[in-house]
Amino acid sequence: MKRTKVAKERVPFWLRWLIPLVLVVTWLGLAGVGGPTFGRLDEVSSNDQASFLPASAEATEAQDWQAKFRDSDEVPGIIVIENTAAFTPAQLGELATLKTSLEGLKLGSTVIGPIPSKDAKAVQFVVPIGSSTEVKDAVKELRDAVSTAAPQGTQTFVTGPAGLAADLTAAFGGIDGILLLVALSAVFVILLIVYRSLLLPIMVLLTSVFALCAAILLVFGMAKAGWIQLNGQSQGILSILVIGAATDYALLFVARFREALTHTTNRTAAVLTAWKASFEPILASGATVIIALLCLLFSDLNSNKALGPVAAAGILCALFAALTLLPALMALLGRAAFWPFRPKLVPADQREPELVTGLEGQKGLWRATASLVSRRPRVVWVASVLLLLVAAGGLLQLKANGVPQTDVILTASNAVDGQDALARHFDAGSGSPAVVVADQAKAAAVLDRVKADDGVGEAYLLAPGSVPITGAPGAPSTPDVRDGKVLINATLNDAADSLQAEETVKALRGEVKAVDPGALVGGVTATALDTNTTAQHDLVVIIPVVLVVILFILMLLLRSIVAPVLLVLSVVLSYAAALGVSAFVFNNIFGFPGADATVPLFGFVFLVALGVDYNIFLMSRVREESLKHGTRPGILRGLGVTGGVITSAGVVLAATFAALGVIPIMFLVQLAFIVAFGVLLDTVLVRSLLVPALAYDIGPNIWWPGKLARAEAGSGTQSWEPGVEPRTEVPTR
Repeated sequence: MKRTKVAKERVPFWLRWLIPLVLVVTWLGLAGVGGPTFGRLDEVSSNDQASFLPASAEATEAQDWQAKFRDSDEVPGIIVIENTAAFTPAQLGELATLKTSLEGLKLGSTVIGPIPSKDAKAVQFVVPIGSSTEVKDAVKELRDAVSTAAPQGTQTFVTGPAGLAADLTAAFGGIDGILLLVALSAVFVILLIVYRSLLLPIMVLLTSVFALCAAILLVFGMAKAGWIQLNGQSQGILSILVIGAATDYALLFVARFREALTHTTNRTAAVLTAWKASFEPILASGATVIIALLCLLFSDLNSNKALGPVAAAGILCALFAALTLLPALMALLGRAAFWPFRPKLVPADQREPELVTGLEGQKGLWRATASLVSRRPRVVWVASVLLLLVAAGGLLQLKANGVPQTDVILTASNAVDGQDALARHFDAGSGSPAVVVADQAKAAAVLDRVKADDGVGEAYLLAPGSVPITGAPGAPSTPDVRDGKVLINATLNDAADSLQAEETVKALRGEVKAVDPGALVGGVTATALDTNTTAQHDLVVIIPVVLVVILFILMLLLRSIVAPVLLVLSVVLSYAAALGVSAFVFNNIFGFPGADATVPLFGFVFLVALGVDYNIFLMSRVREESLKHGTRPGILRGLGVTGGVITSAGVVLAATFAALGVIPIMFLVQLAFIVAFGVLLDTVLVRSLLVPALAYDIGPNIWWPGKLARAEAGSGTQSWEPGVEPRTEVPTR
């Protein structure tokens, strides 16, 4: 046999030692440079929601005009000091001196306050924080200063855009350490259980970590050059995606390497055999995920656009690591990698049993699964589809229209508590007003229309020097005019990040445009509203593009139309089921008020792209076996030999994505559950039962219109009907 001949050939030194060592040293160099860069990602990362909007969004246009009315890009921090009883005159006098202390911190321009509430139980300061100051550090300074200077028995909060941004940054602080540690620990434990070897899990993890180091280096360079915009979300997803994908690809290669070692004693020959066998499915899988992620470039939302190339760069590095570093490590270690359960050489006459039913040589769980598929294929796939459809019914409960920013952080937050205190004593939108940009000639009419809105507590024109024109005696009478435009600040009755405030902004946009068609409504609330609206639009645009791309790649890989169409439909149904179950869990178990508008899109991209991965691993092997033994035996054989490795890969990927749940951000927790549950559902039900049973029921026509379908149809092959005692099927090669 050809394999025996390869095993006896003498492998030259350069192939046996030199190339593997060069590859390992090269990857060590990449890791040495990329590892330290991990801690520098904050230098090129931003969590400013406004910067994620497209240039065409109304909030973005309003923000550009707003910038013309101020000399710096200051972010307001709102200090709230709350007392159980009304503040005494002595306490108010004491708080008046706090303004001087706050201005002494030199965080930005003039501090506004103290502003007492109507019930006299709270006092508010507005502290502008300059763009040159790190918001997180500035907020910490403010909190320390206020807690020290506030009257005894009062509660102090630093909230507003600056406070919320600081607490959000702190919540993302676990990404660099805890997230990576949890993910790697979970993968290591799973690999130990699967392989019962200490050395092999370490080699697989090294491959994943080195791939992540290379990805970080690549992403840092792209962000530094200004090609992409990195944020905490994409940074966390990058780590998880690279570790999960690199481990999946590594497991597929290791499975083929272990199989090759049962055919030869030559470790280099075994590596070459495994590399040739796994190259096409790994490349197709990686290309599918990369292209699906790059489809996010069609997004209008800049945060989605940014994630596309960031995640695609990570998958590219995972792909290269699995096809270069891991084979090099296995070439150096050989059978020792599997110690103490090293694979044994199988006699030549027992390596490729002649298949009649496809169950020959199989045992245990996967023989039972393959047997069930062969005996009752139609029952199996119909039952699987019905189960997925029932689960998908939960989609109607999904509330993915955005959540208030105060609900995004899942841990205790001084800023969130401060928003609640602000709402108890002041107009809830204090400090984060809606901003209306209007023509100078229509300023008075627009201002009257804004004041008349039920959702607006107070509105005023901005005068030079950021002084409000309130109409009070002695107030300036001339508004600040820039390029024929004036600025109106409108304090909303509801919290700026609430859904009620978004409804007010929607109403304001219609009302002010009736007076001034060129008027714009922006601000914090408008930014959140436009983000949600754009995210929902992206979902409709990107999903069809991703599906078409994946379908095309599968057609190239499987040389068929029927199989790719069925595979794409299966993962879409699996995605719908995962989202339906997730909606039930979010609403009834976790008690989330809703979901970020980008959650369904990210869940789709990851689940569909990664779900197709496992079907690629399965069906590429099924096709390989079908060429040798015929379609139906090939399906059962492919299911049996890939069952263990694909299930292990699915569990590993689910565990790595579940690790995102340690970051107390609602978006990441929801994405972690959707992808982890969806991957397990796809691995256990879709790939193990639905796809094999459907393919078995269809038979050779699954390859239509490819050569394999025509070859079996014209070869006189005696195929059997599902559920009927099988007859010998002549292999077609």
